[in-house]
Amino acid sequence: MNILIIGSGGREHTLAWKLKQSPLCSELFIAPGNAGTAQLGVNVPLATTDFEGLTIFCLENKIEMLIVGPEDPLVKGIYDHFKLNPLTAGIHVIGPSKEASRLEGSKAYAKAFMDRHQIPTAAYREFDATNFEDGISYIKAHSLPIVLKADGLAAGKGVVICTDHAAALLEFEQMIQQAKFGESGKRVVIEQFLDGIELSMFVLTDGKNYVLLPEAKDYKRIGIGDKGLNTGGMGAVSPVPFVDEAYIQKVKKAIIEPTIAGLLAEKLEYKGVVFIGLINVKGEPMVIEYNCRFGDPETEVIIPRIENDLVEIFLATSQQRLDEITIKTSPMAAVTVVAVSGGYPNQYETGKEILGLVDAELTGTIVFHSGSLQDGEKVLTNGGRVLAVTSTGSNITAAAAQSNRVLEKIRFDGIYFRDDIGYEFR
Repeated sequence: MNILIIGSGGREHTLAWKLKQSPLCSELFIAPGNAGTAQLGVNVPLATTDFEGLTIFCLENKIEMLIVGPEDPLVKGIYDHFKLNPLTAGIHVIGPSKEASRLEGSKAYAKAFMDRHQIPTAAYREFDATNFEDGISYIKAHSLPIVLKADGLAAGKGVVICTDHAAALLEFEQMIQQAKFGESGKRVVIEQFLDGIELSMFVLTDGKNYVLLPEAKDYKRIGIGDKGLNTGGMGAVSPVPFVDEAYIQKVKKAIIEPTIAGLLAEKLEYKGVVFIGLINVKGEPMVIEYNCRFGDPETEVIIPRIENDLVEIFLATSQQRLDEITIKTSPMAAVTVVAVSGGYPNQYETGKEILGLVDAELTGTIVFHSGSLQDGEKVLTNGGRVLAVTSTGSNITAAAAQSNRVLEKIRFDGIYFRDDIGYEFR
C-alpha cells in the first residue's frame, strides 16, 4: 500500500517511523516532511493545504492511504475534497470531514456540541463585536481566574488565563477590537477556570466504533517547573500515573461514549483521531477542548507504546471495522523531551547545524525531528521546536533520565530543553 502523510513535524516523523514498520506499507511519502522523515520515505515539496497539488500527486503515485497530521488542512476540508472527487474517493483518508473538524476549528461549536450531549466541561459564554459590551459586563462580574479563548485556530496561542479583571478586559478588547489573533479571535469564548491536572486522551473512531489509545500528559510552559510562556509543547509522558482502570471507565462513560454517539447522531463524518484535552478536577474528568488529529509532542510518546500494526488500525478505521481491533499497549513508560531554538517561543533563528545525531541514534532512544532541514550532508534547524527525543523505561524517572542523557550529546547553537519533564511523577 502506498501511503502519504501530510505534515512536517515531530508528529509526522513519529507516524512515518511506525507506519514504515508495517509489511502493508509499500512506499511512504511525506508532504512536505523534514530531515527525519527523509530517512524513512520520500519528502514531497507540497504545502499541507495545496489540495489540488496533493490530489495530482496521489493520482500519479497511486496513493491508497492519506494520513492528515496537522489541523489546518482538516479544518479547510481536505477529507471532503478527496471523498467528493470520484478519482480519489477510494483513497483511505484518516481524518474527519470539514464539518466534524469544527470541533477543533471553533471553540464555540465544540462547547455547543458538549452542551447538546451533556459532556462535562467548564461553564462558558461566547462574545463577538455584536455583544461586546455584554462581554465587558460578564468579565467584570466573573470570578477569578478567568479564561479567554480565541474561537478559531491560533496555533496553540489563543488561550489566555487572567488573574485580575483589568488584564481580562484588556485581552478581550485586544482580541475583538484589535484582532490580536486575527480572524480566529473575532469571537471569544469566556470560560470558568478549572483547577486540576491536565491530560490528553486519544481515541480512534470510524464514526461508529472506537478504540482507546494510550493517554499522555504534555508540558506547555517554556521554563522549568512549568513557568514562563506557553509553547507548542516542551515534552510529554505516557502513561499518566493516576490514570487507572477506574478513571478510564469514568472517561469512557462521561466523555468518550457521548462524544462518539453525538458524532453519529449528528451525522458527522469522522474517521480518525479524537484528541480529548481533559482536566482531572478532584477525580472527575472534564473536557477542556477537542482536537481532530494526533497531538504534538504527545504522538511521540503514545505511538512507540502501541504494539499493533498502525496501517492495520488505520485501514480498520477507514473501513468502519474498529470493533475488530484490540489495542495492545507496552507496559513501558515513554518520555519525550523537546529541544528548541534559542529564544523560542518568541523570536528565534534557524539554519543552525545540528551535531551529535549519529551518537544519539546509537543509544536506542528515538530522535524525532520537528523543525529540521536536510542541507546536503548537514542537518539544520528549521523551526522553533527542533527535535523530540523519546526514550522508554521501566518508569517515567528512568525514561526521562535517558532522554536527557541523549540530549546532552546533541548540539546546535542556542539549544534549550527542559530537563524536568514528568517532574511531578518522578
